[in-house]
Amino acid sequence: MSIRKPIYLDYQATTPLDPEVRTAMLPFLDDRFGNPHSEHRLGWEAAGAVEDARRAVADLIGAAPGEIILTAGATEANNLSVMGVAQRTKRRHILVSAIEHKCVLAPAAALSKQGFEVQIIPVDADGIIDLERLAQLIRPDTALVSVMAANNEIGTLQPLEEISALCSEMGALFHSDAAQLAGKQPLDVLALNIDLVSLSAHKFYGPKGIGALYIASNARSRIAPIMYGGGQQDGMRPGTLAPMLCAGLAAAAEKALVQHDIDEQHSIALRARLLTHLRERIPSVRVNGSEESSLSGCLNIRIPGIDAHALLMMLQADLAASVGSACNAGLIEPSYVLGAIGLTPDEARASLRLGFGRFTTLDDIDQAVELICEKAIRLSHAVAAE
Repeated sequence: MSIRKPIYLDYQATTPLDPEVRTAMLPFLDDRFGNPHSEHRLGWEAAGAVEDARRAVADLIGAAPGEIILTAGATEANNLSVMGVAQRTKRRHILVSAIEHKCVLAPAAALSKQGFEVQIIPVDADGIIDLERLAQLIRPDTALVSVMAANNEIGTLQPLEEISALCSEMGALFHSDAAQLAGKQPLDVLALNIDLVSLSAHKFYGPKGIGALYIASNARSRIAPIMYGGGQQDGMRPGTLAPMLCAGLAAAAEKALVQHDIDEQHSIALRARLLTHLRERIPSVRVNGSEESSLSGCLNIRIPGIDAHALLMMLQADLAASVGSACNAGLIEPSYVLGAIGLTPDEARASLRLGFGRFTTLDDIDQAVELICEKAIRLSHAVAAE
């Protein structure tokens, strides 16, 4: 007897693998198994998958293939950006937003122990960075400004063009972690004048274990490798690439480029339905972050008086959702992202992240609302009885 899978509403943690992507990957498990760095026919076949991945990612974000470095994911790309810039600069000042992913905050913290001055850019109640404060903080010795394109917990979109302009004035490099945005909404790195952009395939229906770092051609000399080996990818990121994963990244990026408008409209409809029905059943529900400037497939809600972790435990057999970033799994302290937008610890503990996208149905949303409301009401009655 098959066991019914829970409704999946955790698309910010990872997205399901698109069947077309899986099909593109399979040949590289069998006949096309060569090392992409070997000089023979099997190697050349595998190398084709690598070049396809670079080309597809470049097309997705408005770059040139030669500006794409393939990595194990956005975590590696973020580390390469932050640590790599630090190794090539005489500037000793770095700025990161208060709601960056930990794979940006952690290397920045490591640099602070090496003598760099790291400062935090505050955000407002919607999670949008304070541009006036950034203008005050950035200075002639700022090496790097890192602000994510879209937040992984509350979905807030950042004013990338305005940030880029401030960085250009001071000659600082601008890095953006676009793991949550790439493949979901249009992103033109050339038009936005961003120097470094990180992304992960598994955030837009590709495989886990591969991502990319865009390095603008005029910024290439200002970033050093952080790993050393056989000199692959011009020495910027050595190591044997996995053709199967490269094929998956290419297929996911190609499909995202032609389908992100369709996906976006679908997610907008899902979000509107989810929020409307939740508010009908639980009028006190609140949205964390911005309702206007946010990823359409991310909804972070707060149900006053409810412990969201306890609610998830009640839902886990039927619904897959999250109380925050997947990288914080197992931690019990309130989300630092929700704290940065002004929520109290109790409000943060009452918050739940719901993510949806390409393969979510309207029926999934209706069932999820029913489950959340039923369990939340039961939990509130239990709390009131104590």
